Amino acid sequence: MHGLYLLWWVQEKQVSPAMVAAILATGNLALLCLELPTGWFADRVGHRISLIVGSAVQVVGMLWCWLGEGVPGLITASLLVALGDAFRSGADTALLYRTCRALGREDAFQAIQAQANAVELGALVGLVLAGGVIVTTWGYAAGWIAETTLCAIGLAIAWTMVEPPAAADPAEASRIEGPAPVVSAAMAMLIVPTGLLVAAASAASFLAQTGGTSDAEGLTRLVAMFTLAEAAGSMAAARMPSAGAPGLMMLGVLGAIGFVISLMHPYTVTAMALVLALMTGLAAPLRASAIQRLAADAARARAASLASACDMLLMTIALPLSGLWGRR
Repeated sequence: MHGLYLLWWVQEKQVSPAMVAAILATGNLALLCLELPTGWFADRVGHRISLIVGSAVQVVGMLWCWLGEGVPGLITASLLVALGDAFRSGADTALLYRTCRALGREDAFQAIQAQANAVELGALVGLVLAGGVIVTTWGYAAGWIAETTLCAIGLAIAWTMVEPPAAADPAEASRIEGPAPVVSAAMAMLIVPTGLLVAAASAASFLAQTGGTSDAEGLTRLVAMFTLAEAAGSMAAARMPSAGAPGLMMLGVLGAIGFVISLMHPYTVTAMALVLALMTGLAAPLRASAIQRLAADAARARAASLASACDMLLMTIALPLSGLWGRR
């Protein structure tokens, strides 16, 4: 139902577009606030447990999106989806990294993470197109049943996962004991540049979608192109060596320069949005790998959640500003 839920709430549930936008913004704000608390939960209770809880909440959220009525139903659904996303955010990356380390394949983490990102983005394009076919052929109820079923399958997959053991070597064990600080200058140098790149890519995509064609089919193709460009970037990251703060900062600076160029020359915005999507797909796995190498074992999910929260915050700031610029 990705891409169709707006039509569902506005046309089928008779909620005004302005109210839908405000409630979705509230959901994004809730996700931003929940990132670190749920990251702490994952590090303290277990990354597998956090994935299970998040997937279970996601199933309930999808049911509420379908069966909820009016503004209260939409608010509840939006908050449930945000809570489910927050429990999974960070926990998945931490679980994968600790699993790779337990298997003696720590160096393979970046390639696996990048390939998983690429597959996820590619599957999203297919699912968006499939959702349109399902709803057109059998109606919205069939679409929500399919969406809820997919979430339930995700819950079953999370249930079958295994929590890796804690690090056994003395050097790593010394990092586990006591407080595990997440916020530091070194961590910020890894997180912020990619966050700025993500915000620039989102803003450029928004300008490209709102400043060009208003044809629904054309917009669908445009969004699919951006998503596939991001997937291509992730596939490239699977073959690249690990990058630290200098490499990530270089990508962030190049992205900022490209975004400024697109603002100065609006006819380049679509092409630049594609380039920025490619760079975002490239930077995300590189940053995830660098963060996990730096983070203490007892704070891996919180570190990944902090990166996600930074991305969300910068996007929340960038999108309204890009909207104001577009009106010029």
